[in-house]
Amino acid sequence: MIFKERLEAMAKRYEELGEKIGLPEVVAKQDEWRKLTKEYSSLQPIVDKYGEYLKISENMAECKRMMSLPDKEMAELAEAEYYELRDRLDAAEEELKIMLLPKDPMDDKNVIVEIRPGAGGEESALFGYELMKMYKRFAERLRWKIEDIDINMTELGGIKEAVFMISGQGAYSKMKYESGVHRVQRVPETESQGRVHTSTVTVAVLPEAEDVDVEINEKDLKIDTFRSSGAGGQHVNKTESAVRITHIPTGTVVECQDERSQIKNREKALRVLKSRLLDYYQSQKDKEYAENRRMQIGTGDRSERIRTYNFPQGRVTDHRIGMTMYNISEFMDGDIFEMVEALALADQNAKLKQIEEKQN
Repeated sequence: MIFKERLEAMAKRYEELGEKIGLPEVVAKQDEWRKLTKEYSSLQPIVDKYGEYLKISENMAECKRMMSLPDKEMAELAEAEYYELRDRLDAAEEELKIMLLPKDPMDDKNVIVEIRPGAGGEESALFGYELMKMYKRFAERLRWKIEDIDINMTELGGIKEAVFMISGQGAYSKMKYESGVHRVQRVPETESQGRVHTSTVTVAVLPEAEDVDVEINEKDLKIDTFRSSGAGGQHVNKTESAVRITHIPTGTVVECQDERSQIKNREKALRVLKSRLLDYYQSQKDKEYAENRRMQIGTGDRSERIRTYNFPQGRVTDHRIGMTMYNISEFMDGDIFEMVEALALADQNAKLKQIEEKQN
């Protein structure tokens, strides 16, 4: 087995940690204890699976011994069980390979989702609003927290731009595959001839940056305030509560006008700015990081068409993995779990392939 030495080391470390976290002097140092407990918990599923793998191996060895017994009937039963165990061993090995894959350091982070209309005018803006609702319903199903940052609506109920945060355990690990261009094919409500139109919407999913991830120099920021407004310029505020922050070195611009308080809008805008800069700096300095994040299932490039929503045919097709689902109503209501899992599996398989190619 290719990872045996690593698994043995992990099992040994797990045993050491189990003894260590029970020591009174370690429990007394809460910061250290929490750190060790977290490591212990992360190792447990791998060590348990490895224990299962070893048990199956032992049982196979016993079956092989029994296959040479003079009792023919007993030998045949042992042979049948041996091949059944071999299949289970192969499955356990594949699971262990996946469990040992390097984890994306961003996976546990909260996410900032940015949705912008592409080609298609008002129809694109309307579909952008529906995508926003889809992601919020998905988050609600997982009991994640949703916080609007900047939702800029059109007069007909579409979006000019939507920026919102989703907070929850493993949010980035599930949402990261949504970055890219989403294409919709349907008859717009404004279409009198009943013709199917094609529109696009761009989605960007960024891991929320923490202060330790990105350091911003105040001198590099240009901060403007202005009066926020609703759709079509309605509901104009009398006070300049909306905030626009420009990061001069990169030219990154963030606006926030969701809150009535200028201070709160500034705080939210800074959170978005940090996340955009984290994404920018990481992909600039580390090509391998960008490769690992997007893997072989798609570059995640904003210009890449990743998925098509065909309403007349009731189907959703993800072009990166060639998967088509015929449940568009449920999908748009946030039931995207099957697609998310399929994308994660494709990601894992691509990583395994990379590792195996390096070893050969």
